[in-house]
Amino acid sequence: MDFAFFPAVDLRGGKCVQLVGGVPGTEVVALDDPLFQAERWVAEGADHLHIIDLDGAILGKRINAPILSQIVKKLDLFIQVGGGIRSEMDVSHILDLGVDRVILGTAALHEPDMITRLADRHGKERIMVALDVKKGDVTTEGWQRQVGKKAIDLGRLFEQKGAGSILFTNIDVEGQQKGIDLRPTRDLVSAVGIPVVAAGGVTEIEDVLALRDAGAAGAVAGTAIYTGKLSVRQTLEALR
Repeated sequence: MDFAFFPAVDLRGGKCVQLVGGVPGTEVVALDDPLFQAERWVAEGADHLHIIDLDGAILGKRINAPILSQIVKKLDLFIQVGGGIRSEMDVSHILDLGVDRVILGTAALHEPDMITRLADRHGKERIMVALDVKKGDVTTEGWQRQVGKKAIDLGRLFEQKGAGSILFTNIDVEGQQKGIDLRPTRDLVSAVGIPVVAAGGVTEIEDVLALRDAGAAGAVAGTAIYTGKLSVRQTLEALR
């Protein structure tokens, strides 16, 4: 499997935003027209896109669904989507839009067997589980509540349940533009046999290359590509 670079389009209140550590009110970026932002990354060569409905993650309601539908219909590339996906019906609806992969966090942690059913129904390659870690513990409900479990243990559990991949986010460095902490990602990659896509702290091309060399299947970049610290075009060139 080739390493994938995912520019992030995070949706909140109809805008494309980037938060520090996922905390509402810490917007580093708040831009109108998320479709335009997505098209911008495609114009720079992106063939993968990472879309998170932050309102959905925090409130449990997918109020940015119309924007998601607009982006998916307009753009022809690999799109993975998360945030507020709480039911098997949500998953079916999003995949029916043409999304390639759905990311489940809170719902998966509440009912791990749901992952088995979804993988059987839709194919495991379309089902990704999000493990968002703060100070070593996995969190739920838009990173607001820690569950007292480690990413490695849950990674192994969800691999057994049939998940096709894991999105691992290090909240401690998310949105700070100070670089990655490679060790937790490397540890998780070593512990599971399914692909791990890493997020949190990706600031420079060297961060992306380090994640690739550590065995990650992909990297998500958010704040740094919006502030200009990281060029999507140059990152893709470096990966090639």
